[in-house]
Amino acid sequence: MSIFNTQFEKRLSFVDTAAVKATLMDIRRGVERETLRVNGNGSLAMGAHPKALGSSLTHDWITTDFSESLLEFITPPEQRASTTIEQLIDIHKFTYENIGEEYLWPMSMPCFIDASTEIPIARYGSSNVAKMKEVYRRGLHNRYGSMMQVISGVHFNFSLPDRFWQLWCEHQGQQADKHTISSQYFSLVRNFKRLAWVIPYLFGASPALCSSFISHREVKHPFQKVGKGTLYLPYGTSLRMSDLGYTSSAQSDLRICYNDLSSYVSTLRRAINLPTKQYESIPAGEGGQWQQLNKNVLQIENELYSPIRPKQVARSLEKPTDALEDRGVSYLEIRSLDVNPFSPVGIQAEQMDFLDVFLLYCLLMPSADYSDELHQESQQNFVDVVLKGREPGLHLLNEGAPVALQDWASNMFKDLAMVADVLDAAQETKRYSTAIVNELAKVHQSETTPSGKWLDTLLDNQIDNSILGMELAKEYKQFIAGLDYRNVQKSDFEAQAVSSLEAQAEIEAADVLSFDKFIEGYFKAAKS
Repeated sequence: MSIFNTQFEKRLSFVDTAAVKATLMDIRRGVERETLRVNGNGSLAMGAHPKALGSSLTHDWITTDFSESLLEFITPPEQRASTTIEQLIDIHKFTYENIGEEYLWPMSMPCFIDASTEIPIARYGSSNVAKMKEVYRRGLHNRYGSMMQVISGVHFNFSLPDRFWQLWCEHQGQQADKHTISSQYFSLVRNFKRLAWVIPYLFGASPALCSSFISHREVKHPFQKVGKGTLYLPYGTSLRMSDLGYTSSAQSDLRICYNDLSSYVSTLRRAINLPTKQYESIPAGEGGQWQQLNKNVLQIENELYSPIRPKQVARSLEKPTDALEDRGVSYLEIRSLDVNPFSPVGIQAEQMDFLDVFLLYCLLMPSADYSDELHQESQQNFVDVVLKGREPGLHLLNEGAPVALQDWASNMFKDLAMVADVLDAAQETKRYSTAIVNELAKVHQSETTPSGKWLDTLLDNQIDNSILGMELAKEYKQFIAGLDYRNVQKSDFEAQAVSSLEAQAEIEAADVLSFDKFIEGYFKAAKS
């Protein structure tokens, strides 16, 4: 038995003690689900964010992402995955009731969008903070193009409770302060990044895309065609996470360090203050022209594309790096999940159960510092799985040695099963072990993965993404309409809509600075 397995089992035994196990009841998770508003013919809905949904600037649950057409639904941290699903159902139900004849797009890759279409950039009002959000998005449009920005995803937020960290740190002879807890979260993050390929394999659901998505650029991938205009990769899992989606050549050499809180904050701040010739021709306030916030590699921290982010809840106008430096890591944001097209709310409870197990496993496993070599290896593994993860006999690299994906995953799942047993015992359930058994089946039967099932449906019926997408969009709208509100009542949503609009008006009335001075002050306040 290797030293890594020995340490893992010792840590697992500690977590399996009654006192520590009891804290696992208070693991918190939340979801941020993105979805496009579309018309009945499958085209992008171009209208403004519906006022009945409230203010996208200040609403707690319903906002927009890049575009007025791209909704984002946010659930608060909860102890039970079932509660989160209920909240998502309620948010979807209220939204459906207030978007008329429109539908919500049920997948990650966008609907048909003509190359000449001007995708409406999200607007948040007339306040300085609203203008800043809009200019940031205008910068994304000018840097990467709007088409990439209307890809939808699901973000999974995860945190372990304070009592867990107290016991965990005491066991290791450390004080449970922000530095130690952050260090443990970063240990988890490093293991997650090494093993991140398993997420698109198990949950990737975008092996195909509408040809309109790439009509404006050259691509080198060996696409095949199905239907009238759908392109696909035969063994692809998540084109959303490929170089066609969330990537940036300007970010490729940033080398953000995940070894500790201080290194992460300093390397991320450096990127925010690092000018690049790639964007120097785009106006950033010259002559009142705001086409981006600045001419650096990153306009703000949120522009960093990463499958996982260490997070701290930021106060109003507080920068994420300042929040992290001041109060440490409080939760993790998993960003590599495709929208699950087989769920009416974009994610299933069993996916969350698996992620609970996987993330706890990443904490229990020893985690060496993250070197450039390991970064390159992990990145290549991720890319290979995204583009050809279901290819028979696919090999990945594990510390320089080639290993079959199925062999690596099978060995990993033996450890995951032990972690699942602990979580099951803590919550008096069997759902964690069930999730592991069901996900392991996908390792040996790649056609049962979401990407495999989606592509088989397209090929068996010789239909386009758009046809299948609209069939599901209509089915899900009807299904949700038939459900009752479960966790959040309609009156709560209506009250939140009113209060959010009032809060927006108060922010706008309180502005005293010009936008130029506001932006100058915001970036001057950045810590060096």
